[in-house]
Amino acid sequence: MSETLTRPVVRGRALVYGWSAAGLLLAALPFYLDRFWLQAGLFAMAAALGAIGINLLTGATGQLSMGHAFFLAVGAYGYCAFAGDGSDGLAGLGLPGWLAAVLAVALAGLAGGVFSPIAGRLRGAYLGIATLALIFIGQHVLFNAHDVTGGYNGRAVPPLSLFGLTFDDTELLVAQVPFGAVEKLWYLGLVLLVGGVLFARGVLRGRPGRAMNAIRDHRIAAGVMGIPVARYRAAVFVLSSMYAGLAGVLLALVFQRTVPEYFGMALSLEYLAMIVIGGLGSVAGAVAGGVFVSLLPQLLTRYSDALPLVSAPGTGGIAPGEAARYLYGAAVVAVVLFLPGGLVRLAARTRKTSTSDRPSGEAR
Repeated sequence: MSETLTRPVVRGRALVYGWSAAGLLLAALPFYLDRFWLQAGLFAMAAALGAIGINLLTGATGQLSMGHAFFLAVGAYGYCAFAGDGSDGLAGLGLPGWLAAVLAVALAGLAGGVFSPIAGRLRGAYLGIATLALIFIGQHVLFNAHDVTGGYNGRAVPPLSLFGLTFDDTELLVAQVPFGAVEKLWYLGLVLLVGGVLFARGVLRGRPGRAMNAIRDHRIAAGVMGIPVARYRAAVFVLSSMYAGLAGVLLALVFQRTVPEYFGMALSLEYLAMIVIGGLGSVAGAVAGGVFVSLLPQLLTRYSDALPLVSAPGTGGIAPGEAARYLYGAAVVAVVLFLPGGLVRLAARTRKTSTSDRPSGEAR
């Protein structure tokens, strides 16, 4: 009896110690890693934030969206428009960086709210086709609204200032280690990712999450039980859009320049691949899938000289970005056929197997 009671306590302490060690490790990385790895990590954080948003919509509520890249573009360009001072000849309000970031996320949510009546009434492939129109509309606006977006060449991203700290390449010595823009943004990205994960977990574990899962699995039954199906679908679409807007702001700060063609159909497909590979309906799966899909092309680019068939673009081999699409496309097929729960299901199976392999005296 006493052993049975102490097992959850021991597991809880182990989780606390494990997460504490992981947090300390992540906090120490800017002191030891070079710019490439920190930048790759920031791209993974931004991808994870965007993947959490679309997983709430597609994985938890069962609504297919092909227009996620549109809301990332709204966040990225919205931040530039709010924070820009017009010195580059483009429209800008010159607002403080932190306020511009908040307004950009709100603008992405507003854009999702404008579309939410459609999202509340359509489902499945019909919603996917409707959201596909957002990509074409967004690309047309980004390429032709030169005064705001800069057109084909994009526009520079103003640095973020928060509590007197400017997230630019002005060096700041911390324990005799020079901190530039990437090092400073690393901690901002960690805070945003942890906050996004905790909020999404709270939503899924509470009453809204149960309603979302009911809508996904038994839409008619959910309506009979009194769940306002259309209202929930619209609200989740707005929340997903705000997550995408936040990811777009972080991406813009890391890239330091927004380019219209980046926010196209390929990006939306990448986000769908993230949640399928990581695990539909799981926050941890969205993070794992976002890290996998975002890091893969960067690693292939980094080590293209040592990999067969992969080479720099224009040299006769397969370009790293193209090779990455082949690989995570194959990963999507493999997950659908052999591992429907994604990477999180694989991790759960591994933990279960390791527990069952213990002697009977340890397992009790």
